[in-house]
Amino acid sequence: MRVWWLSAGLALYCLAQSAAAGTLLVVGDSISAGFGLDTRQGWVSLLQTRLRDEGFDDQVVNASISGDTSAGGQARLPALLAAHKPSLVVLELGGNDGLRGQSTAQLQQNLASMIERAREAGAKVVLLGMRLPPNYGVRYTSAFAQVYEQLAAEKQVPLVPFFLEGVGGVTGMMQADGIHPAQAAQQRLLENAWPAIKPLL
Repeated sequence: MRVWWLSAGLALYCLAQSAAAGTLLVVGDSISAGFGLDTRQGWVSLLQTRLRDEGFDDQVVNASISGDTSAGGQARLPALLAAHKPSLVVLELGGNDGLRGQSTAQLQQNLASMIERAREAGAKVVLLGMRLPPNYGVRYTSAFAQVYEQLAAEKQVPLVPFFLEGVGGVTGMMQADGIHPAQAAQQRLLENAWPAIKPLL
């Protein structure tokens, strides 16, 4: 009888642990897809390792696509939410919108829609902000940066103001194209994102 109770207790404990574990969905572009790298070297893979090291059972799903825009992410998100039922969504989009000179108002609308959809599905959201090179002009680069700041304030979501802080423009941290982070930068990207992610796990 004692063995039965011990077995039942262990089963209930395992069920509780499984129920507590969640799915962390990363929806991004080439920065999170690990363009030019072995995907095992990217910051999203390092995030999964960090979760394990710190005792979290959450599974990371990387739904990032190189070249994706906020419009593309918005279109993909409903199916991703239905398939993975994440407890946390990390949005890393907008860089390609900016590099193509697309409307900042449309970028803000797309990201706002993604935040709302994720919340409607029961997920928390973290927003990873981007910045543009100065050659895009003060007016546009300022408006672009403000998109993330305004969204974070209006939607009350944690924001990493500049996800590439300490990476963009830093010698040895970027690939030869000057756009994509190198392998050496991936740990820094994780450290930039982790303080916003950890409290929501």
